[in-house]
Amino acid sequence: MPPMMRKIFWFLNKFFMIPMFRLGMGGIMSNPFSGYIMVLKVVGRKSGKLRYAPVNYAIYQGSVWCISGGRKTSDWYKNLLANPAIEMIMPGGAIYGQVSEENDPETRRIVIRQVLKNAGFAGFFEGYNPWKISDEEMHSKIGDIPLLKITPIGIGNGASDPSGWAWISVLVVTILLILLLIVLL
Repeated sequence: MPPMMRKIFWFLNKFFMIPMFRLGMGGIMSNPFSGYIMVLKVVGRKSGKLRYAPVNYAIYQGSVWCISGGRKTSDWYKNLLANPAIEMIMPGGAIYGQVSEENDPETRRIVIRQVLKNAGFAGFFEGYNPWKISDEEMHSKIGDIPLLKITPIGIGNGASDPSGWAWISVLVVTILLILLLIVLL
C-alpha cells in the first residue's frame, strides 16, 4: 500500500473507525462493501498502555481470525506476541480471547482468503482479487502475512457479523433517507 494511502487509513481509523466502535456503532460500519471490521484492544509491549487497532476479520471454526496487512512490522502484531490475552470489540459486542499464530498451510489458505473477502474494497489492496485468485497463486502471495487465531470462550455470528443481515437494513434506511432529503430539497 502506498505511504499516502497508509496515512489516510491511519487518520480514518484513529478519528473515525475506533470512535464508532467505542460508541457501539460498529454494526453500522460493517458491510460487504466497506468490510467487516473489529477493533483489537492491545496492550503496548513497552508502554503497557491500551491501544486500539481496527482490523478485518473472519469467523471460522469457532474462532476469530485476522491478518496483519503490515506483516510482522505492525506494532499491534508485535504487541500481541508480547501479550496474547486480548479483548476485541466486534460489531455484535466485545469478547475476550487468547491469540496464537497459525502456520498450517491449508488453514492459512482458507482463512486468509476469507479475511480478504470480508475486507470489502480493502481486500484488493494486496494486489489481487481474493475472489478469483487461484489457490496456487494465493499460496505464493500470502507466505509473509501473519495469520492470527483468537480463541474466545464461546462465540457465534451476530446480525452485524459477516454472515448476518443487519447491513441490509442499514443500507435500505440510508437510501430512503437520501431519497427523502432529495424530495424535500
